[in-house]
Amino acid sequence: MPLTNTKFITDIVKQAAAKARQEVSNEPEPELTEPISWPVECTVGPGLEGAIACETKIGYVNGTRGSLIYRGYDIFDLCAEASYEEVSYLLLHGNLPDADALTGFSDQMQEFRLIPKTLRLIMGFPVQDMNPMAALRMGTNLMRQYQTERDQVGAASAGTKVIASDDDSIPMEREKTGDRRAAFEFSDRNANRPRRRAKAKREQAEARGLESCYHLIAGVGTLTAAIERVRMGHMPIEPDPELSHAGNLLYMMTGRRPYPVEQRIMDICLTLHADHGMNASTFAAMVVASTLSDIYFSIGSGIGALNGPLHGGANEAVIHMLNQIGSSRRVGSWYKEARANKTKIMGFGHRVYKAYDPRARVLGPLAEFLVERSGRKDMQKLLATAKELEKRVIADLGERKGIFPNVDFYSGIVYSCLGIPPEMFTPIFAVSRVAGWTARVLEYLKNNRIFRPRGIYVGDLDRPFKPLADRG
Repeated sequence: MPLTNTKFITDIVKQAAAKARQEVSNEPEPELTEPISWPVECTVGPGLEGAIACETKIGYVNGTRGSLIYRGYDIFDLCAEASYEEVSYLLLHGNLPDADALTGFSDQMQEFRLIPKTLRLIMGFPVQDMNPMAALRMGTNLMRQYQTERDQVGAASAGTKVIASDDDSIPMEREKTGDRRAAFEFSDRNANRPRRRAKAKREQAEARGLESCYHLIAGVGTLTAAIERVRMGHMPIEPDPELSHAGNLLYMMTGRRPYPVEQRIMDICLTLHADHGMNASTFAAMVVASTLSDIYFSIGSGIGALNGPLHGGANEAVIHMLNQIGSSRRVGSWYKEARANKTKIMGFGHRVYKAYDPRARVLGPLAEFLVERSGRKDMQKLLATAKELEKRVIADLGERKGIFPNVDFYSGIVYSCLGIPPEMFTPIFAVSRVAGWTARVLEYLKNNRIFRPRGIYVGDLDRPFKPLADRG
């Protein structure tokens, strides 16, 4: 298959979509797809599991049916027909761009990929000795210094009435529905100014907010690529204006211009990871934003949450697991031992999905295509092991427990075939997810309510106080 034939990749996605739609329906869950009348009653588990935090129009995960929707569009259709730039625009603006809007957005992304001052700063740190996610989190904060004035002396309180540290909790605890709007907001709502002037100021604030989102989507890609180059002992590479966001990511990481097929596959990978409901990193970004901190700190919080092994890094663990198994012939004995020891099988199961993850449906065939094209025996061995393990797990736990491959099971094989080392899998996740993080932050701030859950106190009460001299 020629490496310029991207239509073949589109056909792979459409075949995966047809298989998914044949096996499961796409009926929405009424309790999760209808407007809410606040306050709402729900069953909440530890870690706020099951809690309803907000309404959203950005993304919907139907775990029972195994479907994923961005702004009303099925993920299969977006992967087959749209670029990551179109998907990012969709998440932020609510609609797919027309030709002129896409050109304008792509031009801005190309401009914002150039972050020379930030790269000079980050290269002053021992990036080669750092966890790549730690370096990325630091780089995002360094990028912030050149995009905002919030860290200038006196800027934090300029024009903002600072409230006492615990005042945020008072309205919520007095009235369950909360205040009608946040205590203070980014946009100026000064009623003493003429309405037209206030509206213009709000529009300017919204435009600045969107521009910051563009900066982050573009800049995090450049940072990730630069971190990989420095880790390998090379200098960062400037973006190529002729390449897409996905193409530039591969080019700036590997130093080699990707073939159209490789660029198209990376584009699909970024689309698949762009948003996924109220996951831990999205929630972390929204919590920070709800305090009216700025978007850079919010996205830095998302990166920090993604760094945790319970959230990011599973696809890296899958590669290590498959290498540990060694070959498809050893899968049976390995799986039997793993089940007996209650060992977690990496890349299977999901907190939300009780059906086959739609993202894995796309990534599996793409992994097969790339492995076959590469001719690499090590990757052929890895893929054969993965396919045999998938058969065993589905036969054992698929129908009975609803455990199927998730997005992480095949994504590591895809990235490996594209020349990306396992240590960079989670940063690639962050590159993609910035679009979803920023979109959800902007959406939430339109009706902002600072997050303030309660904890149930189960400690002692009325303990008698003893002076220091009497404390044994």
